[in-house]
Order: sequence, then C-alpha cells, then structure tokens
Amino acid sequence: MVKVTLQIAAWTAVMAAMILWPAGTLAYPGGWAFIGMFAVGGLAITLWLAKRNPRLLRERMSSPVQRDQKPWDRIWLSLFILLFCAWMMFMAWDAARTGFNAVPAWLQAVGGVFIGLYLLGVWWTFRENTFAAPVVKIQQDQRVIDTGPYAVVRHPMYASALLLIVGLPLLLGSWIGLVMSVVFILGISWRTLHEEGALRAELKGYDEYAARVRYRFIPLVW
Repeated sequence: MVKVTLQIAAWTAVMAAMILWPAGTLAYPGGWAFIGMFAVGGLAITLWLAKRNPRLLRERMSSPVQRDQKPWDRIWLSLFILLFCAWMMFMAWDAARTGFNAVPAWLQAVGGVFIGLYLLGVWWTFRENTFAAPVVKIQQDQRVIDTGPYAVVRHPMYASALLLIVGLPLLLGSWIGLVMSVVFILGISWRTLHEEGALRAELKGYDEYAARVRYRFIPLVW
C-alpha cells in the first residue's frame, strides 16, 4: 500500500507541474482545484480498491503497455496519454494568457461538478466490474458484466471520461481547450468500436449483452 500511495503522490506532483508550470504562477484556483480533486479522488478510490478488490487495483496500477494488450491499443493508449498531457499544459497556458477569467466562475464550477461525477462514475464502474483493466485485452475468467451502470450503457468508464474531458477545460478556464476536447471524444469513440470488436470476437455472451443494452455512452444517443 505504501508503494501505491507513493505512486499517487508522484502522479499528483507530475500533474501539478504540468498545470502550474505552463500557467507561470501558483495563483491558479482552477488548476489547484483540479489537482486537489485528482489527489483526493484518486486516493479515495485507491484505498477502496485496496480493501475491496486488490486484483483490480494491481491491474489499474500496471503499465499502459502490456504483453496481452491488443497491438493497436498500445499505439492508441500511448498517443492518448501524450496528447492528454500536452492538452492539459496548453489549457493552463491558455488560461494564463487570458488572465484566468475567460471562462465565467459559474462555468468553472460546473466543470468541477463534472469532474466529481467522473470520479463517482469510475468508482461505480470499479464496484461492478472486476475486469476493468486500463488496456484492451481479454482476461482469464473474464465474463460479461451487465449490472450497475452496465445495465444502462455498455461502456460506463468511457461515459464517465466524457464528463472529465468536457469538465476539465471548463475548470481550467480554456475555451480553446474545450473545442479541442472533440478530438479526445472522437478518439475514445474509435477505441470503443475497436474494443467492442475484440469483445464480440473473444468474450462469450457479449453479442447477447449488446443486443440487450443498445447504447454505448449515452442512452437514446449512442
């Protein structure tokens, strides 16, 4: 557990550097709000997993490049991580360029609520799905999960990620960053379709599940 806590502390420090350094100041309320939410939310979920599902915790803390991972997903995930980090740094710089007041305070608060809902969505997904690995692969003894959020949409983790992708530029205060979020939404959608291809081909019962739960992210939309 000490190792995991140190990893979270290290990730938080890196996250803080990627936000505060491009901003050029420590006086960045939106940046600190996200750093705090990331640190507290990440630690809370980690402690919960350590007690309730150590196996899933090991999966979530493992490398983003793995032996059993689909080859295309190694490329996708590596690019996504790099682009996401660059996106955060740009938004911090853009917010500083506009004096941290381009986005109204009430909209920044909405962004914070979206990020809080994202964290709740991640926790709910982890509670229901012990196979929620960070990479696309079929695990030993994996089975279809159709309870909790999976009874509503087929990919609740990705659905929650949409809240983060929209909420983060609002909280950090970057309109350009909000426009750029479309790229990440399209990227997640692309991964979803390819992941479903693997699940349909290799996971028994997934076709029947997909027929019951029609929507991937948002009910009545897609």
